[in-house]
Amino acid sequence: MKKITKATYLKWYEDMLFWRKFEDKLAQVYIQQKVRGFLHLYNGQEAILAGALHAMDTEKDRMITAYRNHVQPLGLGVDPKRVMAELYGKGTGTSQGLGGSMHIFSKEHRFYGGHGIVGGQIPLGAGLAFADKYFKRDAVTLTFMGDGATRQGSLHETLTMAVNWNLPVVFCVENNGYAMGTSVARTAKSTDIWKLGNGYEMPCAPVDAMDPEKVAEALDEAITRARKGEGPTFLELKTYRYRGHSMSDAQHYRTKEEVAEYQKIDPITKVRDILIEKKYATEDDIKKIDKRVKDKVKECEQFAEESAFPEKNVMYDVVYEQEDYPFLPHKL
Repeated sequence: MKKITKATYLKWYEDMLFWRKFEDKLAQVYIQQKVRGFLHLYNGQEAILAGALHAMDTEKDRMITAYRNHVQPLGLGVDPKRVMAELYGKGTGTSQGLGGSMHIFSKEHRFYGGHGIVGGQIPLGAGLAFADKYFKRDAVTLTFMGDGATRQGSLHETLTMAVNWNLPVVFCVENNGYAMGTSVARTAKSTDIWKLGNGYEMPCAPVDAMDPEKVAEALDEAITRARKGEGPTFLELKTYRYRGHSMSDAQHYRTKEEVAEYQKIDPITKVRDILIEKKYATEDDIKKIDKRVKDKVKECEQFAEESAFPEKNVMYDVVYEQEDYPFLPHKL
C-alpha cells in the first residue's frame, strides 16, 4: 500500500472537509428550493471515500455507486462546480442538468454513477470488471452499495457470477445502519453483513469505516488481490450518516442522542486531531485549510447560481432515435 504520510493526512482533512461543506451547502440550497427532487447526503461517511482513493489507482480503476453519489466524483477529479451545477439542474452540469442528484456520471474520470434503483449498480459494477478482464486491462472496479441493497436478489446473482468468473471487483457495503429507515437488525437474522461473502467462498471482512486509514488498508488488500487475478472481495464498511436517508427523512427511527454519540468519532475530527497531535499542522494551518474549503464551496455555489438552465431541445437531443427500427411502423 502507498505509505500514509503527513501529506496523506493533510489531503484527507482538506478533502473530507470540502466534501462535508459541499453537502452542507446542498442541504442549505435544497431548503431554498434551488435543488429539487430527492437529495441524499454523505455526511459522516467521508472516511470511506478518502481511504478508497488512497488505495485505488485513479488513473485506471473504476468506481460505481448508488444515489448517495455527490462526493465520489469530486474525489476522482470531476470539477466540483459542474457537480454543483448538475444538482441545480443547470446546463453546465455534468449531464447538462438532466441527471440531477442521483445521476452524477463521468466516464473521463472513471466514475460510472449515480443510480437511483436500489442495487441496480451492483451487476453493472461486475460488468465493468468483466470488461476489464475480457480486454486484459489491469484495472479493478470498486462497487459500492448501501446495507439495504444487500437484501436485493441482484446482489446474490452478481456475487455468484463474480466469484465463478474470478472478476477484478471489490464489493463495498456502506453500512450506515438504517438503509432508508429500517435498521439492519430488523431485516435479517444476522447483522454481520460481511458474512454473506462466506456463502460464495469469497474473501470477506468487516471494516471500521469511520477511520480512513483502516479503509485504505482493507481496500488495498482487496484491490491487490483482484489485480493479481485472484477474484472479488466482499467488505462491510461500518459507517454512520449524520443526516437522514434523504432531506425528506424525519428520522423517527433514531434518537438525537445516538447521532451525537457517533459524532464523537467523526472521521474529520479524528483526522484533524492526528494532524495536531503529530504536529503535521498548526491551528493556523488548519484555519487556512478551512478558509480554502469555504472559498471553494462559495465558488461552486456562485457558478451554479450564475449558470443558465439548459434549452428545452437538449432533452430531445439526448434521446436515442433509430429511423429504421424494425418493430414499429414508420407511420403511426
